[in-house]
Amino acid sequence: MQPVSGLLSWTLSRVLWLLGLSEPGAARQPQIMEEKALEVYDLIRTIRDPEKPNTLEELEVVSESCVEVQEINEEYLVIIRFTPTVPHCSLATLIGLCLRVKLQRCLPFKHKLEIYISEGTHSTEEDINKQINDKQRVAAAMENPNLQEIVEQCVLEPD
Repeated sequence: MQPVSGLLSWTLSRVLWLLGLSEPGAARQPQIMEEKALEVYDLIRTIRDPEKPNTLEELEVVSESCVEVQEINEEYLVIIRFTPTVPHCSLATLIGLCLRVKLQRCLPFKHKLEIYISEGTHSTEEDINKQINDKQRVAAAMENPNLQEIVEQCVLEPD
């Protein structure tokens, strides 16, 4: 529903701008957010699944529509909703960690990051959402050498 409302909002602002009823920058704002969202998607789509040789894009864990960017003051709020391959996926937390690590390292703009499992797609989504959005838990996880090695293999850019 959110992509539809976003498209509707963008269309309405564009029509108002074309009719001269709004400022030129107002119509450009949704376009900037869309560009930022595509930039984020380009970074996460190549992350490899921890168990399979496929990328998250190939497995449809992430898609363009799962990324939302909002402007807040001088930075951006990046919201990602990913869909595990099965409702009981044991590696959903690890996938969320990979998403967070890759974006923290690679996003060229100031941002706040929120990562969630798409609603209704995992049996323990609430617990996992808490884990992957808790800075202390993420930092502790990345201190584990075995976990760190797995994350590095997943976020490594393909040749």
